[in-house]
Amino acid sequence: MINMDFSKRVVVDGNTQNRVASPKPGVWRKPLAREDAERGHATSLVRYDPGAKFSSHGHPLGEEILVLSGTFSDESGDYGAGTYFRNPEGFTHSPFSEQGCEILVKLHQFSANDDSHVCIDFKTADWSPGQGNLKVLPLHQFES
Repeated sequence: MINMDFSKRVVVDGNTQNRVASPKPGVWRKPLAREDAERGHATSLVRYDPGAKFSSHGHPLGEEILVLSGTFSDESGDYGAGTYFRNPEGFTHSPFSEQGCEILVKLHQFSANDDSHVCIDFKTADWSPGQGNLKVLPLHQFES
């Protein structure tokens, strides 16, 4: 287990953390929080080398992805830097990256009945005023 005590504030310096090979060649992870080696709750920075790909799979209790750089792709499209999307449980895909990309991924963190697929491009979305000079972009709401 890594950083699974959510009652504690944890700061991780991703610049000093080593990448760990995933089960697929060319896909590398920096785990930020992880319940178990290859299943359960996880939050990671993931890098796809150019041409890297995963075979078709789903994610129990969903997945959220924020594309940080490059282009992340699957059967439903190509997602450039600044794209946020969430795939609910039951959604399957075969992700890949032709040119390479870096993404933030959160797995196994949805409520059981939360089945909304969401895709938001930060560059074209309608941001709302926040406190002071900040702007906010609501990504998703479910129940409370």
